Formats: sequence, C-alpha cells, structure tokens
Amino acid sequence: MDVDLRKLRYFVAVAEELHFGRAAARLHIAQPVLSRQIRAFEHELRAELFVRDRRSTVLTEAGRQLLADARPLLASAEALRRRVQRAAHARPTFTIAFMPGIIVTAEARAIGQRHPDLSVGVVRTSWNDQVEVVHEGRADVSYVRLPVDQRGLRLRPLFGEPRVVVLPGDHRLAGKESIDLAELVEERLLQDPDAVPEWRDLPNRPTDPDPRPRPVLSSVEEKLEHVAAYGGVAILPLSTATFYTRPDVVHVPVNDLGPNQVCLAWAEGNRSPLVHEFVDIAVRRAQAIDRSPGATGE
Repeated sequence: MDVDLRKLRYFVAVAEELHFGRAAARLHIAQPVLSRQIRAFEHELRAELFVRDRRSTVLTEAGRQLLADARPLLASAEALRRRVQRAAHARPTFTIAFMPGIIVTAEARAIGQRHPDLSVGVVRTSWNDQVEVVHEGRADVSYVRLPVDQRGLRLRPLFGEPRVVVLPGDHRLAGKESIDLAELVEERLLQDPDAVPEWRDLPNRPTDPDPRPRPVLSSVEEKLEHVAAYGGVAILPLSTATFYTRPDVVHVPVNDLGPNQVCLAWAEGNRSPLVHEFVDIAVRRAQAIDRSPGATGE
C-alpha cells in the first residue's frame, strides 16, 4: 500500500490540534471532509489513529507512532519538491544555513568562485529550526550547534568553542574571571534545558526556582533582552556572546562546561555533488582557523 501524503498531512494537522474543527480550519477544508479522509486513512492503514468522542480527541498508540514517523517523511517530500524545482531553474542554487555567531562568508565565496553559474544564498537559523531547514529543503547544508536530532541527517564535525554564561551587568557574578556551573544553581535558565544538558545534572538544583513559565525565545536578541531585565541567565557559545554585545550584559566563562560542538549537517537523501564539495571546503576552512579563546580568525 502506498501512503497518501495528502491524507498524511491531514492526519498530522489533527494530531497536532487534537481537534477536528481547528484542524479543518488550518487545512482550509470542511470538517466533514476531514473526518471522512481520516476514517479512510485508518481503513487503509488498518489501524485506529484516534480515540474521539464529543469532548476530546486523543491519539492511540498507533497514532503516536505514525505522528513520529510522519513529520520527517513529510519534510523529506517537501525537500524533494524544492530540490526538483531548483534543478528545473536555468541557474542552479546552493543555500547555506548558519547559526548566530558563525560566519560563513569565506565558504560561500569559495563555492561561488568554483561555480560562477551557481547562485549562492545564506539563511540564518535558530535553535528551533537549524535542522528543519535541510529536512524541508530550504537549505542544502546547515551549520548546526549540537545537540540536535540526527535522524535523517548526515553530520560532519567542524570545531568546538567554549561556552559562557550571559548575565546582567550588575549581577553578583559579573566581575568574575570564570565560574563553575554550580554557582548558577539558583538562577533561572532561559533556554530549553535540552540546549544545556549539564544543567539538569546540577546537584541541589531547586525543582522550581522560579514559578514563572519559561519564555518562548526565538532569537539571541530576545534572550539578551530577558537577561538584561533580570529575567534569567543564558548559556551561549563564546562567538555568539561576543558577536551580540550590549552594555548592560556581560559574559563569563564557565569552567566545567564542555565546548559547544559545531557540525555541518545535510539531508541524508541529498546526493548533490555540490554538498560534498562544500563539506570539503568547510572542513578545510575549520582546520585553518585558530578558534582558541582570544583568537580573531573568525
């Protein structure tokens, strides 16, 4: 049986909304049409995907499994569509994604100089979409900061760099040359703890040091605004902290935090020779740059 991608998209919308009415509005179709399509999809899969009554819609175990598998499948299909469309254009394109603090000018120029007919573009990403851009085909390669979900990706390590804590300028720790992570145990971390796994392992860390919900922050600038307003602290790679400077925040090295690992990522299914050529350029460039603290190679 071939999986119908249209029905799969309908399923994902319902699974994310857990409400047929909202999902139908999101998909711009009538709710009865959506209900029929989901029932037909369940019949094709020979599995019940939702338990639904008048008050709620809940995923079954089969539904949860399908949702986990559906997202990367749909992303791959979208990436395929984008790559085919780009191949159909008279002038080929190559897009490089990068995280804040990482400069890719030299690499972009190098691939462009090797292929004068190639249109080279760049796109800045964030913690939330640094891998999605390659899954969805919006970028051919992406400079990512670990940890990331590596499913469906190929990764090539490039370099590591120290991590620092960003504090308000008048914070009690602001004047120190360096600190240990344990000295931050009472602080409110503004990021998703998945971005700083060591944070969860801190001994004697209060279960709920701050009752306020963690803000949803999509950019470094937003993190710095919250830090400056005493809304919490942020752990950032050194290059990011030094790139986004402002007078009311400071950054302090953290002794017992390992370096942030930067890798080049691309979709497993992307077989373009340009990708492998760019990987070689990026690796050579990373090896040539001194990234020790205080260096100015980047």
